[in-house]
Amino acid sequence: MKLLLVMTFLFRQAFSGSPSVQIGGLFPRGADQEYSAFRVGMVQFGMADFRLTPHIDNLEVANSFAVTNCFCSQFSRGVYAIFGFYDKKSVNTITSFCETLHVSFITPSFPAEGLNQFVLQMRPDIKGPLVSLVEYYKWEKFAYLYDSDRGLSTLQVILDTAAEKKWVVTAINVGDLKDDSKDEAYRSLFQDLEIRKERRIILDCEQDKVKDIMEQVITIGKHVKGYHYIIANLGFLDGDLSKIQYGGANVSGFQIVDFDEPVVAKFDQRWEALEEKEYPGADTRIRYTSALTYDAVNVMTEAFRFLHKQRIDMSRRGNSGDCLANPAVPWAQGVEIERALKQVRVDGLTGNIQFDQHGKRTNYSVTIMELNNKGPLKIGFWNEEDKMVQTKLDNSNNDTQGLENKTVIVTTILEAPYVMLKKNAEQFQDNDRYEGYCVDLAAEIAKHCGIRYKLRIVGDGKYGARDAETKIWNGMVGELVYGKADIAVAPLTITLVREEVIDFSKPFMSLGISIMIKKPQKSKPGVFSFLDPLAYEIWMCIVFAYIGVSVVLFLVSRFSPYEWTLEEPEDGALPLTTESTNEFGIFNSLWFSLGAFMRQGCDISPRSLSGRIVGGVWWFFTLIIISSYTANLAAFLTVERMVSPIESAEDLAKQTEIAYGTLDSGSTKEFFRRSKIALFDKMWQYMKSAEPSVFVKKTSEGVQRVRKSKGKYAYLLESTMNEYIEQRKPCDTMKVGGNLDSKGYGIATPKLSPLRNAVNLAVLKLNEQGLLDKLKNKWWYDKGECGSGGGESKEKTSALSLSNVAGVFYILVGGLGLAMMVALVEFCYKSRAEAKKMKVAANTFSSPQHTGNYTHTLSSPQHAPNYNLLSPSHQPNYATYKEGYNVYGIESVKI
Repeated sequence: MKLLLVMTFLFRQAFSGSPSVQIGGLFPRGADQEYSAFRVGMVQFGMADFRLTPHIDNLEVANSFAVTNCFCSQFSRGVYAIFGFYDKKSVNTITSFCETLHVSFITPSFPAEGLNQFVLQMRPDIKGPLVSLVEYYKWEKFAYLYDSDRGLSTLQVILDTAAEKKWVVTAINVGDLKDDSKDEAYRSLFQDLEIRKERRIILDCEQDKVKDIMEQVITIGKHVKGYHYIIANLGFLDGDLSKIQYGGANVSGFQIVDFDEPVVAKFDQRWEALEEKEYPGADTRIRYTSALTYDAVNVMTEAFRFLHKQRIDMSRRGNSGDCLANPAVPWAQGVEIERALKQVRVDGLTGNIQFDQHGKRTNYSVTIMELNNKGPLKIGFWNEEDKMVQTKLDNSNNDTQGLENKTVIVTTILEAPYVMLKKNAEQFQDNDRYEGYCVDLAAEIAKHCGIRYKLRIVGDGKYGARDAETKIWNGMVGELVYGKADIAVAPLTITLVREEVIDFSKPFMSLGISIMIKKPQKSKPGVFSFLDPLAYEIWMCIVFAYIGVSVVLFLVSRFSPYEWTLEEPEDGALPLTTESTNEFGIFNSLWFSLGAFMRQGCDISPRSLSGRIVGGVWWFFTLIIISSYTANLAAFLTVERMVSPIESAEDLAKQTEIAYGTLDSGSTKEFFRRSKIALFDKMWQYMKSAEPSVFVKKTSEGVQRVRKSKGKYAYLLESTMNEYIEQRKPCDTMKVGGNLDSKGYGIATPKLSPLRNAVNLAVLKLNEQGLLDKLKNKWWYDKGECGSGGGESKEKTSALSLSNVAGVFYILVGGLGLAMMVALVEFCYKSRAEAKKMKVAANTFSSPQHTGNYTHTLSSPQHAPNYNLLSPSHQPNYATYKEGYNVYGIESVKI
């Protein structure tokens, strides 16, 4: 208020001594630019011989009590006319006072309904231009979003026309939404419209509400190709159109201020020269409401100058300043002022200014605007006589002209091997600072398209995803959507949600989501690794089979008479005994089975049919077992195997010990979030609720997390990047399982970009020439650091080392040692037994009783004479030999 008093004082001092006309001003809070335009108009149109003196009040125009108080205050000061704003809550109050007191009210607010003699509408009616534009586009079905604060007159005209022309109109009031929930309400509204397939929408709102709505339209991706919006106010250029410019949607509107007109251009120069501190709002282009305010000052000045020249008495006498008097006393000169105001005809910032008998603008012209990827474009104009006149030239065939003279901004992301800084990057400038697959690809595309380009790394380091709450795109996709870049050459995955807001070329690389884990330590063969070719169960079965076969062979040999034979004496020798012998005792049976199993044979073999059947099936059994064992032995001894803790996505999902995650903003995360497959949905539920977070901001961060987690973290990423990292030192990561999906990388451009077709053809040509494959081999395998090309780690055989066969040597040494110990035990045992027998024999022969008995025995007629030939010294030796031989299987029985 202090500033307003100072301004009033300055005006009075500047024009002291000249005729003064008191003018009232009612400005809503926040209308800084409109008030600055009002002040500029006061200075601009004031003369030395005539001046307007303003009395300004700032108020809340939605408060009828405040409006009443301020209006009466202005009237009591003796003002001749009042300039001000209103809304639907205060318009009736103001028009009622004006009609009762005969005070003219000049306003740039929306045209009031009905006939109001003392209200001058500076804003032209938009009903005619809006209906003409809908007819021009041949809309038959659309949604009409209106602000009830501006009244319902335009809506009524639209509905009447729709009934006449059989249009289908969905009218929705957006004026009563609360500020704290309006964003969510707008998003919900457009989602409902999408369900109804409503993609043609009229926004009949003031510019601030249009701004809020369009921000939500952008965040939920409804500003793309296929949508058409008409902004039904007179300030099409007042809003920020840069964010929606490259989305692809058609946006049309109306502009009352033509900045190409000389009068407007001259004013615009003066406006830009103003100090923003002194004139708030002067730092931005003048809005149409401010231009209407400026023109209103011009109208009032012209009207009162005319009255002054006509010497009409406009003095206010007596106590006529009480607006609440009963009965009300109208101002006698009010009608003269009202007529003078309606007779004004001037050219202002809003074109020809002329009023009809009801105080409404007439004979005005409105410019029809349309937004394309180059910016706002005039497509025609509308006036009351000719209606809509089209002036747009079809430049669709010239979209690609001028690209060769333009430096195209190429957004990309630092991601090896696609884009990397050179080791000595500080010695280079611009594009020469980078190297990689996408750097080479961008150069090839620029060569085929004939354009100049500049690489620029995306600011937030993200590929591009839409925030679930705000619906705002980030990363490279956001730069394309909001017009910060012309093309994106990067490992950008082609997805449905991205395709809705940007255009993709044909894929230049195919891939899928894969699993990266830390490469497990190779398990070296153990001491007894030669046992690995056969499972533990098989070895146990072989042992039991060996024992079983030996026992069966022993039994069949005992029962079969063909296994019993008489011992044949040496040539010329007499038979020692008439007893039959059997070679297959239990120990010889075990020895026979072991020899057959070891493929060595034995010096004894079965003679009976049953014994040979046992031997035959055992030989067949050992043939198959030994052949299978030999076939697998080489692989198990020469290859160091890696035991992976997981092999597929199923293994990841059914365990909780190993955490797994994705890039925070990218297509991989979107794939899991949107997937309806039970397995992937289960993985998504785990990832989004895991603590600490399993998402990473950059791929390099995810790789480092895999390497440092000691096998407790798996990273889900594109297979191409997985294969590349697997080829880089320290070579400690690996790809497991197959790809979870199939997709491709594409080069992205904004919707309807003139580069789209040229880039697409360039990619197809490079693919046919084989250059894309050559680039991949160059940056993946030719520059690999881990040896095995082709993207898959292959196990290689190598020469056997001592550790591979150490167990065999241990068994050999152990067997030799055991044999020595057994031999020593046998020697000691037999020596002791022999000593005992020798001692017993010596005692026997030295006894006379034993000698007589022995002689008697030898002389017995029941024994053959041949036995008498044996000396006493030979009998113990023979017993010893036979006893020892029985240990290994030859047994004798009496017949």
